[in-house]
Amino acid sequence: MTNSRREFIKKSAAGVAAVSIGGVLPGFSAKSYSSVLGANDKIFVAMMGVNSRGKALAGSFAQQENVEILYVCDVDSRAEATCSDAIEKLGKKRPKAYSDFRKALEDKQLTALVVAAPDHWHAPAAILASKAGKNVYLEKPCSHNPHEGELLVAAAQKYRNIIQMGNQRRSFPNVAAGIAELKSGIIGRPYFAKTWYTNNRPSIGTGKEVPVPSWLNYELWQGPAPRKPFKDNLIHYNWHWFWNWGTGEALNNGTHYADLARWGLGVDYPVKVTSAGGRYRYKDDWETPDTQVISIEFDNGTAMTWEGVSCNGRPIEGSMVGVVFAGENGSLRIDAGNAYTVYDIQGKVIKDVKAETAIDSRNLSNPSGGLDAVHIVNFLDAIRKGTKLNADITSGHKSTLLVQLGNIAQRTGHTLNIDPSNGHILNDPDAQKLWSREYEKGWEPVI
Repeated sequence: MTNSRREFIKKSAAGVAAVSIGGVLPGFSAKSYSSVLGANDKIFVAMMGVNSRGKALAGSFAQQENVEILYVCDVDSRAEATCSDAIEKLGKKRPKAYSDFRKALEDKQLTALVVAAPDHWHAPAAILASKAGKNVYLEKPCSHNPHEGELLVAAAQKYRNIIQMGNQRRSFPNVAAGIAELKSGIIGRPYFAKTWYTNNRPSIGTGKEVPVPSWLNYELWQGPAPRKPFKDNLIHYNWHWFWNWGTGEALNNGTHYADLARWGLGVDYPVKVTSAGGRYRYKDDWETPDTQVISIEFDNGTAMTWEGVSCNGRPIEGSMVGVVFAGENGSLRIDAGNAYTVYDIQGKVIKDVKAETAIDSRNLSNPSGGLDAVHIVNFLDAIRKGTKLNADITSGHKSTLLVQLGNIAQRTGHTLNIDPSNGHILNDPDAQKLWSREYEKGWEPVI
């Protein structure tokens, strides 16, 4: 390895791993950070959606230095109580519990909102928090549809707040080092990235319309989405597979690895997107594909694919999830964890960087374990010090858009031609209808 390439990798990895060191965010001077809510002070957080993933995040945030969880907000009263109990067991002050997160946003002391509610709430909640002057830690995907992603970018620019997307692998030190190796030319020019996800998800059956449980505020749960009757196979997880609220496996898990592929290839918006797949395994209420292959081409002679197999858990390339980059002189592979492997053109391992901790990619609430804390600290340091975000909302929107376009291609049944300058669909009225969505009257997100 040449000294110049070694220095490049060292600096690139350090920019992620040493999250307490970084540059000033665009549009801010160092002096201006004294006016950012939470800068150089205790950070007060509200959690939105604490049944599963949000509960894990609440624990991670609560354990960070000089951070207090002021509020837990969930439409499920049982989840509020369970999360509050868990925070107390960590030796922390018990937070207040609100069903409606908007009440928490009224608190001038509040620094940040953590959004871990269902997908249809991600962008609308983040926009409301931005308008209230709060910073946002936003779980992936950042939006339910491309229009919402553009609204998020515009909101961050207008309200000058900090929005970090939950692409946690952007903060994994060894993953960052692997991407730096890729960009430094360890396998020559990378020109293709293959990404995948597998699982053994069971059938969700055929739901029955039943009375809304006493513990659930279903009206608020639906929020911006057009109203649908409550069914007994919807909440808490199966909403992922209904277009009205969810975004399918492509955004549920594909977002993470499409983001790694985009990062490694150094691309932004594509020129062509296709998708093949469907609901193949079971006949039930599941609407989104359980089997899907999205192909994405860029104008610099590169491409990527995402393969999702939700109902057959046989590993691909020996792993449940991952990405393999193909280059002129070899390949580089990143699986679920904080690790990477480099192969020469004959497939021989030439470098193997191991993870210190294991990751369970099928854990529904906390797949990344303690490594989430690295991403969270990056978010907190951005608030306090102006540290550069590892996954700002502009980057998050670009990565989310890739798989959103894949879903649009899937739903229209044809190839999409894309403007590589902004990611917009070209000359396709049917596809353009899916760029946004219908909203329940009075719930439309507006910046």
